[in-house]
Amino acid sequence: MTATTAVVLLVMAAVVAGAVVVITRRGTRPLTTPTERAVHAALHTASLAARPLRRGLDAASASEAAPHLRTLTGAAAVVLAGPDGTVLGHDGPVDGTLDEFPVVARRAVDTERRVLLRTAATADAPARSVVVQPVLTEGAGVVCVLGVVTLGEPGPGLLGACTEVARYVGEQVELAELDASRARLDRAEVRALRAQISPHFIYNALTTIASFVRTDPDRARELVLEFADFTRYSFRTAGEFTVLSDELRNIDRYLTLERARFGDSLDVTVQIAPEVLGVVLPFLALQPLVENAVRHGVAGRGRGRITVIAADAGTDAAISIEDDGVGMDPELLRSGDLGSEEGVHVGLANVDDRLRAAFGNDYGLVVETAPDAGTKVSMRIPKFRAGIRP
Repeated sequence: MTATTAVVLLVMAAVVAGAVVVITRRGTRPLTTPTERAVHAALHTASLAARPLRRGLDAASASEAAPHLRTLTGAAAVVLAGPDGTVLGHDGPVDGTLDEFPVVARRAVDTERRVLLRTAATADAPARSVVVQPVLTEGAGVVCVLGVVTLGEPGPGLLGACTEVARYVGEQVELAELDASRARLDRAEVRALRAQISPHFIYNALTTIASFVRTDPDRARELVLEFADFTRYSFRTAGEFTVLSDELRNIDRYLTLERARFGDSLDVTVQIAPEVLGVVLPFLALQPLVENAVRHGVAGRGRGRITVIAADAGTDAAISIEDDGVGMDPELLRSGDLGSEEGVHVGLANVDDRLRAAFGNDYGLVVETAPDAGTKVSMRIPKFRAGIRP
């Protein structure tokens, strides 16, 4: 082997060795820095604390959230109390603290300021300090009290953490109250829709059934069952949402009763894609629209055609109810006067509001109409939306 050859081999070996070193370093380099890992851990812990708090603050949610709040503050223990000072939940060693905590918590609530509680050392527990922080929201004032237990005097870092964690808890409790308020509003709107089920329809349905009692008892019996199922579904108390198949089944009951009344004067076409039958939508979102189509499409002229379509539109279901009846002035739609009797289409505004509340402003009603040109009401329903279930 010549000297030149030996030098080349040494260089190649060095290059290979260097490459190996580089590859090894790249393979073992951490993907995140300690700061990034700490941020990720804090965000994950905050999300774990948010889940029970978003259900509303009570003993169960406070006990479930307390361990995560303790991790966020880095404290020896954490206590959560209601606005009256009653302890709802805690995590960590709190011996000798809970007896005095309600009184100090009420003082913090009354003053809306932080209070420092010190407990003396005992044979069983060392001396502690408890930062009693009222949790304030803009809309409701003090919603709860956060107690953070530490050994010795709390430093600026812990006091700052108490302030930020209390602010976070307040935001989650406030969001929970907003969710509860929206649910109450949804229930109120459903009750309003039920109240808008036309008394004329009920009267006419019963009159129609009575007319068949002597001439066609079997048909009368079938209509009574349809009417019973229709009212049972319309006035049910379970849930603010339903599946499209159930809503369509109830519409079919309604149309069966109306066809018995109008006979051949009412022509109904229903086209449903099987793929959208399981879509979840607000309860009674379609029935008022179909009832309006019958009232103002057929009853207004003595005869008419109604078309109900539910089509697969990718990530959405496209639903429309169309009639060839008297129509309405588009200016009434633009003015927003949809809820009045003069606006003709009673219940449109209610359904539109509920769709937007559930799915966002991109999912409101679209109405196409003109005098003597019929009316078509369309909506899109997402096939899946987190948190929306029947």
